[in-house]
Amino acid sequence: MPMSSTLVAPADSKRTLRIAQSQIHFCVLLWGFTAILGKLISLPALDLVRWRMLIVVIALSLAPKVWRGLRAISLRLLLAYALVGLFVSLHWLAFYASVKLANASVGATCIAIAPVFLAVLEPWLARRKFRWHELWIGIGVVPGVALVVGGIPAEMRFGVLVGVVSAFFCALFSALNKRLVEQADPFTVTAIELGTGALILWLIAGAIPHEGSVFDLPNQHDSFFLLVLAIACTLVPFTLSLVALRHLSAFAVELAVNLEPVYAILLAIPLFGEQRDLDLAFYLGVAIIIGAVLVHPVLERRRPHKVETNVAGAVD
Repeated sequence: MPMSSTLVAPADSKRTLRIAQSQIHFCVLLWGFTAILGKLISLPALDLVRWRMLIVVIALSLAPKVWRGLRAISLRLLLAYALVGLFVSLHWLAFYASVKLANASVGATCIAIAPVFLAVLEPWLARRKFRWHELWIGIGVVPGVALVVGGIPAEMRFGVLVGVVSAFFCALFSALNKRLVEQADPFTVTAIELGTGALILWLIAGAIPHEGSVFDLPNQHDSFFLLVLAIACTLVPFTLSLVALRHLSAFAVELAVNLEPVYAILLAIPLFGEQRDLDLAFYLGVAIIIGAVLVHPVLERRRPHKVETNVAGAVD
C-alpha cells in the first residue's frame, strides 16, 4: 500500500492515540479471560476454536451493516481478508492447544514472543520503515519468556513450543491486518476473517476421526462458556482492536497485548491454583515482559513526533 506523510494537529493526534491505546487495553482486559475460558471449556482445542468462530460469525450475520460491507468489497480484497482469517484460525488453534498442553498462564505468556516476529514482519508486510528499537524491545522479551519456560515442569514444555507457534501466527495476521484494515468496515473484516477461519476448521474437523457427529452440540456447561468467549472475548475485542489498529502500529498493539498473561495469571491463580505449578523464575520472566510493555511508549514519546498516514488516512 503506498504511503504518504501528512501533517496532523498535535493535540488531535495525541487525543486520537490516547483513545486508540485505551481501546486496546480494554481489548487486552477482555482477552485476559480467553485462556481462563479455554481451561474451563472441556472441548479439545480444534472443537473449541471452530465453535467459537462459528458463534461469532452467526452473530455478525444478523447485522445488515455486515452484508452491505460484503457487497461493496472487491474479490481481491475478500481473498486477502480470507487469507488473514486462515492465520487467525491457526493462531487460536495453537493457542488453545498450548493452554491444554501446559496451562492458562503459560499459554497466555507465550504470546509475548509475538513482538519479536512483528518487529520484522510489520515493516515488510505493512510497508513502513523498520525500527531498530522495536526489534531490541522484542528481543528483550525473550529472556522473560525463557524464564517462564524454565519455571514450569518439563511435561509442560511442549505446550510452550506450541505457544510460540501461536505467537508467530498472531504476529503474521496482525501485520497483514495493519496493511488492510483501512479498506473495509471493521465488522465486515471480522466477519470475513472469522468466517473463513470457521469454514477451514469445520472442514478439518469433518475430515479427521471424530467421536460422534461433527455437528453434535457441546454440553450445557461448555455452551455457556463458549457464548461468553465468542461474544464478550472475541467479537467485541477483535472488532474494536481493528478500529484501534488504524491509529497504532501492529507492534504497539501486540506489545500492549503482552499484558494479557498478567490478567490471565491473576485469574488463574484463584480459579485453578496454578501457582503450585509455577516458581519464582516464572514470575521474574513475567516482570521482564511487563517491563518491555512499559518501556516502548516511553521510547516512542522521545522519538521526533511525526504522524504518518496511508492513503486511506490511517495514523501509523
